[in-house]
Amino acid sequence: MLNVLAVFFGGGLGSLLRYLVNTLFTRYNILKFPYATLFVNITGSFILGALFAIFIQKTDIHPALRLALSVGFCGGLTTFSTFSVETFEILKNGQILSACLYIIISVAACIVAAGAGYYSGGSIGKYV
Repeated sequence: MLNVLAVFFGGGLGSLLRYLVNTLFTRYNILKFPYATLFVNITGSFILGALFAIFIQKTDIHPALRLALSVGFCGGLTTFSTFSVETFEILKNGQILSACLYIIISVAACIVAAGAGYYSGGSIGKYV
């Protein structure tokens, strides 16, 4: 039951942060490009990569905390479904180049961010 609550609360915080980021980006998004989703997906990939590295080094971290941060917070923060719908909308509007750029940038940047997070987390994990 503790694990379920950990995921619930972590997911709530991640989802709330995603909503706030989306609200901020929507207010200033002149180009009508899905920057908010791109930002949270890259940021979440970095955070999850860092957590993964820290969890490898620090095996004494409580499983509920691991779940709250990874499955809950990062899962609530990032969103593949929104990325998919936004890509579909861009394609539906005939902006094929924008859709292709969004897909390529999203996938490549998230993989790079996950790797950067992993190596950063590995360094941080030595001192935590």
